[in-house]
Amino acid sequence: MYSSSFFSWHRWDMRKMIPGKKFPGVYTIALSNQDISGQRFSWRQEIIYIGMTNSAGGIKSRLQQFQSTIRGGDAHGGASRVKFKHKKYDVLAPLLYVAASYTECDVTSHKPKDLKLMGEVAKQEYDCFATFIKKFNQWPEFNDKKRSPKK
Repeated sequence: MYSSSFFSWHRWDMRKMIPGKKFPGVYTIALSNQDISGQRFSWRQEIIYIGMTNSAGGIKSRLQQFQSTIRGGDAHGGASRVKFKHKKYDVLAPLLYVAASYTECDVTSHKPKDLKLMGEVAKQEYDCFATFIKKFNQWPEFNDKKRSPKK
């Protein structure tokens, strides 16, 4: 489910090239020793985090918060869990990949059409959790608050 709406995997340092990054959407982050950049999105056990955003800054802004946090900041809860386990950014970053699915809508609008689309983004995130859990019988590591502490 939803795998066809995700674009291909991008290396973490190429995340600014993700299509539709200015819009709300769902993103997946994988940690892999193999180079999966350019590969068509697929559900894989290497996915360590699934997130979403309905912010005005879109996916780009949320991934920047993730980046700032794994580099030492504290703007993103899931990234704080990643940082707690992977303390050396320079070792971690080359192993990270991101794939995203965006939804074109106006997040500042109060029009029913846009509000419904933003609701669909939130639903998509939960559908992605359900797909991952059904496939791998567990949450992505850093979405699992019991398994992955922040501090």
